[in-house]
Amino acid sequence: MKDMEQAPNGHIFACTRKSEQECFDRMLFATNRVYGENVLKIRRGDLLFLLNLDTDTLYGTFLAQSQGAKNIVPEAWKGRYPYQVEVSRNGTVHSFVGARKLLSGVGISWHDMLDGELAQSLSRYLENPDRRLKIIKKTAVDKPRLESTTLWDYPRQTYGKIQKGNNKYAGVTPAFVIYNLVKRYTELGDLVLDPMAGSGTTIDVCTEEARNCIAYDISPIRPDIIQNDARKIPLAPASVDMIFIDSPYGDNIYYNDHPGNIGKISAEATQFYEELDKVMAECHRVLKPGKVLGWLIGDQWVKKKFTPVGFRVYAGLCKYFDTVDIVCVVRRSQTSHTEIWHNRALRFNFYLRGYKYLFIMKKPAEELPARRKVSWTQYCRT
Repeated sequence: MKDMEQAPNGHIFACTRKSEQECFDRMLFATNRVYGENVLKIRRGDLLFLLNLDTDTLYGTFLAQSQGAKNIVPEAWKGRYPYQVEVSRNGTVHSFVGARKLLSGVGISWHDMLDGELAQSLSRYLENPDRRLKIIKKTAVDKPRLESTTLWDYPRQTYGKIQKGNNKYAGVTPAFVIYNLVKRYTELGDLVLDPMAGSGTTIDVCTEEARNCIAYDISPIRPDIIQNDARKIPLAPASVDMIFIDSPYGDNIYYNDHPGNIGKISAEATQFYEELDKVMAECHRVLKPGKVLGWLIGDQWVKKKFTPVGFRVYAGLCKYFDTVDIVCVVRRSQTSHTEIWHNRALRFNFYLRGYKYLFIMKKPAEELPARRKVSWTQYCRT
């Protein structure tokens, strides 16, 4: 009864030339995990649209014949798009070529949820494109973008109306980094672990994104962080769905006075990497097979000596995990980003640290993957 009382909202799905026919044959629209949470909000009777990204054609309007759910037809599209909704035609289905220009002109993305008035307006426009498209201005949701390249650059530490972590905390993690990892590699209700939680940024992101989170720190500064040494994690083997860790980069930052703090050890010392290796081994133990760990780390240059901390940490991670990818995260909120430090770097011929590494690693599945055969697409130079 509650669903019937709500005005129908709208949602735009995407397809390609290859997947379009299956959408119509099955009368099923779908998307992947990245946008799956929006699909779960769809209710029976909502207005749906389909955008072919290859032909730039928008089709509509369709009606949701089911609630959005996961794996309504598990074998559809060979399982690549598990978040699905059953659909029916809402009268005559119209099409419009040049859809992306139309949608971007009024601030709509293909994966957006549309409120009732906006969905009705778009539906009427498809019926008669000569009619002016009346778009009701959406309320902007201050969410970070999902990154598609391996260079991430954020102007500030947090996002949204609620502060994530404490931007005054030494070495605070950019909330955008955790958001991207959580959205790409976890689902609603999954368990995320942060063994070196610092000011609790991971907790705050997970709370907002409806993920469970266990956060530890050797010297916690808030009550929802549990006191614990990351070299001995009190969790069962293969019990967490994702791990994020922003470890010390050496003894360049004062974190706390705890005698076991790894951040008291110089990155030039072998012991530093030996202690981090213990953390890596524990992360491997508690992470589920096939799941992902994100490790944020930076290099060191001090007193005319460069230490490739990132490379050495990556070599350690490779003992336990397979590599998904390596991301460079631009450093912005560091104290050396001042005019005097830039002048010193030029005057004394050294470089300031401009980025951190984000190593995205995966715990190998129990069985070995089949040997891959890659068919490269060759492009001619013009």
